[in-house]
Amino acid sequence: MNQLTDILRRLENLIRGGTIAEIDLERPRCRVKTGGLLTDWLPFFALRAGEDSEWDPPSVGEQCLILSPSGNPATGFVIFGLYSDQFPAPDTSGTRHRRRYRDGAVIDYDTANHTLTATLPAGGKIVATVPGGMRLIGDLDVDGLITATEDVVAGPMAISLTKHRTSGVQSGNGTSDGPIP
Repeated sequence: MNQLTDILRRLENLIRGGTIAEIDLERPRCRVKTGGLLTDWLPFFALRAGEDSEWDPPSVGEQCLILSPSGNPATGFVIFGLYSDQFPAPDTSGTRHRRRYRDGAVIDYDTANHTLTATLPAGGKIVATVPGGMRLIGDLDVDGLITATEDVVAGPMAISLTKHRTSGVQSGNGTSDGPIP
């Protein structure tokens, strides 16, 4: 009878639902509350954890599953990302991929209208570090101030924004000639 009890316990522990109770971001591990139990520290899944890797840890209170090989929770691992009343889905569109962040930032890509949108909260910034340079193909609409911390050089004649001189200047309401490279 003792062997049957052990088999039933292990079967019950193969897959258990719960919620993230604690997170150790350094290790990375989490503890899960499942029923009346609190697990030991268990590893949690990431989308990638090899040569390419991604960091996106779970939140305390997020629903999850514990998968325990051989029914032993001590050797289990955690899969998280189940929507709940506390953490509902950020969207209901079938054509939009949405990422919502805790500070209110939202990044969307909508395949129906081929639009990538990033909405940041007040004080938000976009910083791009591109040692090889950046190239924009297509029109650019700017609604606001553009500030350059270094000189801007334009066109095939490499006309400098800060160093160019204009020829044919005349007083009054006339129009000057083009810039001199």
